[in-house]
Amino acid sequence: MPAWWLTPGLRGTAYRGGVRRLTVPRFLAALVAVASLGACAHDPTGSASKWENPAAAGSALSPSAAAAPTSTAAPTAKAAPAGLKVIDYGPAPKGFPADPAVTSTAMLAEGVHPDQTVTLYDAVGGNPRALLAPTLSGVTVVVPIVAKQSGWVAVLLPSVNRTIGWLAPGGWAVVPMTGQVVVHVSTHQLSYYQSGTLQGTWTVAVGAAKTPTPLGRTFVLGRSHLSGSVYAGLDVLALGAVPDDPSAVATGLSGAHMGIHSWYQSSVFGKDISNGCVRIPKDAQQLLLAHLTAGNEVVVLP
Repeated sequence: MPAWWLTPGLRGTAYRGGVRRLTVPRFLAALVAVASLGACAHDPTGSASKWENPAAAGSALSPSAAAAPTSTAAPTAKAAPAGLKVIDYGPAPKGFPADPAVTSTAMLAEGVHPDQTVTLYDAVGGNPRALLAPTLSGVTVVVPIVAKQSGWVAVLLPSVNRTIGWLAPGGWAVVPMTGQVVVHVSTHQLSYYQSGTLQGTWTVAVGAAKTPTPLGRTFVLGRSHLSGSVYAGLDVLALGAVPDDPSAVATGLSGAHMGIHSWYQSSVFGKDISNGCVRIPKDAQQLLLAHLTAGNEVVVLP
């Protein structure tokens, strides 16, 4: 079951039985092309390169505000203690609340881009739990806003599934978003919406029983330039979601992130066959790559 896996600071070269790790500078993707359950198939033309903001070429973040709105009634934010973890691709920080609307398909029309490292809290005026930086291993960070209260905003978090964190006013900009992807696992259908209007629906492949595609709301985190026939020569969209059961995947993939990518064989569509990623037809991936930007919402439903 081929899948797209991200591993910070490593390039994985696929070989049967696992992933060979090579230390390289900066943030590189680990490519694993799996031909059958539990076995990796070597792709002699495959390669991975640095991740970047997934906006279409030539586009950029378009903040709708230079900073967060402030409010005199906003609860005071507690100072972050020394040594608080910055969210990355390592183990996710604990203590954050669950997404209160994990199956909602109401489009999230705004995201947050930190213009400095900001503190994430477990509630409005609550306890600091982690830090969110403007970039994550070189990727521009945009996280969707799911709620607002007293000048604070709640956002979906990367590297921890179905979880939100709260940001106090200041230190971030609001970014408008118009794209949304909805995946129905049971029917193997992926639908893409732009500004609430359906642009297309395709039959796709999803995770196998042992490595299911994580359910709930997540978002587009980044994309990678790839070469390799199995991915139909197109980039991969990495998501904020991670495997629900890291022990179900190979040890070298324990820090993986889910992805959406095209696939060279149409025979896989309509099946539960991947390591958790969503495989889609080439024309669908081309459309997503052309229009989805960092922070755009992806909802995976049963």
